[in-house]
Amino acid sequence: MQQIRWLWKPLVFLACLLPALRLTAGALNALGLWHIGGVALGADPVKVMLHTCGRWTLNFVMITLCMTPLRDLTHWVGWLRFRRMLGLFAFFYVLLHFSVYLLLDQSGKLGALWQDIVKRPYITIGMLGLLLLIPLAATSTAAAQRRLGRRWTRLHRLIYAIAILGVWHFWWQVKKDIREPLLYACGLTLLLGYRLWKQRRSLARISVARLAKPDEA
Repeated sequence: MQQIRWLWKPLVFLACLLPALRLTAGALNALGLWHIGGVALGADPVKVMLHTCGRWTLNFVMITLCMTPLRDLTHWVGWLRFRRMLGLFAFFYVLLHFSVYLLLDQSGKLGALWQDIVKRPYITIGMLGLLLLIPLAATSTAAAQRRLGRRWTRLHRLIYAIAILGVWHFWWQVKKDIREPLLYACGLTLLLGYRLWKQRRSLARISVARLAKPDEA
C-alpha cells in the first residue's frame, strides 16, 4: 500500500491533470500569450474547452464507478485507494466546465445563465448534476466519513444519479450524432447493472443462510 501512496497516486494525479494542462496551453496559444507547438483549440476555443471539460467530468465519474468492479474482478483492494482522487477530479473538471460556460460562453452574465437553466432542459440537468456533486466533494475526507458514519455511504450513492444525469445531459446536448453519448449510456448501464446483480446475489445468499439455520438447529 505504501507503493500506491508514494508512486502510483502521484502518477495517476499527474495523468488526471493532463487534460486541464493541455487546455490551459491551448488557451494561452489562443490568446497569443505563449506559443506551444501542436497544442491548439481550433476556430472556436471556448466551445472546445467547454466540451472537453464536460467529457472529462463524465469520464472521471465513469472511471470512479469502475473501481469497485475492478476490485471484485482482480481481487485487489488497491483499486479503491484511487476512488476518492478520481471523484474529486470529476468535481474539478465539472467546475472548469461550469466556469468556462459562465465566464466565457455567457460573459459572466448571471441573468443569461438563469435563462439558459430555465429554457434549456439539458442545461437544467447539467446544473442538477453539478449541485449533487458538491456535497460529495465536501464530504470526501476521512474525517467526514467518520463523522457521518452510515449516512456517508447513503450520501455517496448520489454518484449513481449524478452519472445518469451526466449521460442524459450529454445526450440531450448533441443534436444529431448520438454515437458518443450512446457509448457512455451503454457503459453506465453495464456498471449499474453489475451493482444491481451483485446486490441481488448478496440478498439471495442472506436468504439462503437464514433458511438453512432451522435445519442446522
